[in-house]
Amino acid sequence: MRLKFEGQTEELSAGIGLMAEDLRFTLSDDGIPVRVERTPNVLEVRLEQGQGTIRYGKKHEFFRALGLFIQHYGEKESFHIEEHPQFDAIGPQFDLSRNAVLTVDSFKEWIRKLALMGLNSMILYMEDVYELEGEPYFGYMRGRYSFAELKAIDDYADIFGIEAYPSIQTYAHLEEFLKWEQAAHYRDTRGVLLSDYEPTYELIEKMLAAATAPFRSKKVNIGMDEAEELGRGKYLDRFGYKDRFDVMIQHLSKVRQIAQKLGLEPCMYGDMFLKMASKAEGDHYVFVKNVELSEEMVSLIPNDVRLVYWDFFHTEEKDYSYLIDIHRQLGRGQNPIFLGGIWTWNCFGTNYGLSLKTSDAALKACKKEGVKQVYVAMWGDDGMENNHFNALLGIQLYAEHAYSEEVSTEQLHQRVKFCTGMDAEAFLSLKYLDETPGSVPDNTEQSNPSKFLLWQDVLLGLFDKQIEGLELSEHYARLEQVIHERRNPEVELDYLFEVPEQLCRVLALKSQLGIDLKQAYDNGQLEKLKDAALHVLPELSQRVNALRIAHRNQWHAMYKPFGWEVLDIRYGGVLTRLESASARLLDYAEGRVDKLEELEQERLVFGQRNRFNNKGAGWSSYYFRIASPNVFFHVLPIF
Repeated sequence: MRLKFEGQTEELSAGIGLMAEDLRFTLSDDGIPVRVERTPNVLEVRLEQGQGTIRYGKKHEFFRALGLFIQHYGEKESFHIEEHPQFDAIGPQFDLSRNAVLTVDSFKEWIRKLALMGLNSMILYMEDVYELEGEPYFGYMRGRYSFAELKAIDDYADIFGIEAYPSIQTYAHLEEFLKWEQAAHYRDTRGVLLSDYEPTYELIEKMLAAATAPFRSKKVNIGMDEAEELGRGKYLDRFGYKDRFDVMIQHLSKVRQIAQKLGLEPCMYGDMFLKMASKAEGDHYVFVKNVELSEEMVSLIPNDVRLVYWDFFHTEEKDYSYLIDIHRQLGRGQNPIFLGGIWTWNCFGTNYGLSLKTSDAALKACKKEGVKQVYVAMWGDDGMENNHFNALLGIQLYAEHAYSEEVSTEQLHQRVKFCTGMDAEAFLSLKYLDETPGSVPDNTEQSNPSKFLLWQDVLLGLFDKQIEGLELSEHYARLEQVIHERRNPEVELDYLFEVPEQLCRVLALKSQLGIDLKQAYDNGQLEKLKDAALHVLPELSQRVNALRIAHRNQWHAMYKPFGWEVLDIRYGGVLTRLESASARLLDYAEGRVDKLEELEQERLVFGQRNRFNNKGAGWSSYYFRIASPNVFFHVLPIF
């Protein structure tokens, strides 16, 4: 396609040039004439009698409009599309602190896709993955970004009118820095900074200055979420008992002063205030009707730090409206920033069943409640076995809500196909890695068998009781074929589906293997055990290694190398345990040992979240709990 833009396009020219290859157009004097006009509060795309028109209000809106023009050109001789932006700021928050540190080139690819979708913001969640002068162990061997790398990301985003800014931690979630002996003096508990300690605030000032310096934006999220342990470790020894709310408010006051000194615009997560106000035990967002706000508490919460209401769980619009109002009260009338989530964490396949339901309900509530800043997190807990790009369908949903009051499935699917090249059904197939027989509808209870069935030991079978009676081998064999059929090797992102396809091939053989081995052992079927040792387990090892290589190739195409070693070690553990299992089975089948104690043990349900109490097929967040019930390491209270 050849295009000829007419009008004021100077500020757009760099972005147009960068988008030309992705959208397969060239600029030419004999191209389709497209008049470009800047008009506030509207995005309009029109084709009439061979003449195109694009009207946009803000820079980022032009690139969405450009995509819409190209998407619809050729479908009809004329068309007219008009959209109205629903939010002031909207975009993804990238978790870069759980080993998966996107390369600058990966960020550039993401930024072009965000521009095409029409999103105008992105947040880089960085606990310790940026350089900090005078603190060589901060982000050491963790893939930390240099100033130049972060500036390059910000410069590229600015080309498309996208605001980038950092989200850091100034209280909790700093385990990976505080684990070092050289950082011990900053520690209250294992992951929480020591309050009322002057070097802590010197450190925080350096953190805020370093994290924000590469960015044009003055915005920064100072974190402070999930800091339940504050004041309960070294602080308690040094200063004695103090009410947690008072300790937090005093710490926040000092961090605010630093932010003001640096000319920053801070926001922070609001969950700790809800936890302190809630009378119920458990999750502060599940027990939404148990929050009582005292006037004294509200009066002490500063209203010059915007609260971030994060919620990835609820599927009903009314629950979001209720909690938006609670945060509005905490902010003394000021609307919160909302942070939703696309469930990329603790699983190999994005949980789209839950993600799309929660996101749709949340975004509708945000519009009705007048929330104008909306973000969506892609966390990577426990080493990011999944990847950020597998969330693209969910990010597209946010983009469509950003320009429409209501979003239809057809609209979402058409747009994700245009913006990514992949069919929506290909992305949706990922959910069935965990939405298996035994899970609840849409996997709203977050079962993650793709994780625990891969990493669990075939002889110990910690999750075998969980999956008794479920035809998971057949499920994964069918899913392997489905994913294969939905792939498109001509599309750049097709490589995303190599890992899920290979994983299905592994789980088609491995998911029920432990149950089969236990049954054969109990029934004295020595030939079956011998066959497993000589043929089944070696075949499984080959499949696991093929998966490992596919996963390694994918990782190095997206991320810095640091952190891959964690997954490499996990795969190595599976492979060596399969070899040991073969040896053990042969020893028993050929009479060198008179029993296998591993297979003598009764199989028990793994935990409270299991299929026998309507909690899905099962869940575990941590590899080290899946791989073995024995001691991996001893966790000291503060180290």
